Amino acid sequence: MKYALIVLALLLSTPSAFAAGDAEAGGKLFAKTCGGCHSVGEGARGGFGPELNGIIGRPAGVTTDYQYSDAMKNSGVVWTRDKLAAYIEDPKAVVSGTRMIFWGISDREKIENLLSYLETFQPK
Repeated sequence: MKYALIVLALLLSTPSAFAAGDAEAGGKLFAKTCGGCHSVGEGARGGFGPELNGIIGRPAGVTTDYQYSDAMKNSGVVWTRDKLAAYIEDPKAVVSGTRMIFWGISDREKIENLLSYLETFQPK
């Protein structure tokens, strides 16, 4: 029993524990936290930040309707789910010199909710 509790605690402390985030909650958080600069969905385009349709799997700094910083264009980052989670948590730690003015989100559940929401805008 003791070992089962330890294994359960380890599983719950890993990023995969939240892998099935709540896309609806993520949509609300996106609108409140990200939507002032970024857009997703039909008709999305760059504004104060790039549009985020199909972000997971996309190289950083490549959309044509946004003027990226040299740091972002030259970062070599490909936005995997894990890399995007790290960026949402601390943008400047992932891409030093990014122009994104955002302090980050430390709540892992909120990050997973945002990622689940963004995944709804991935190409099928």
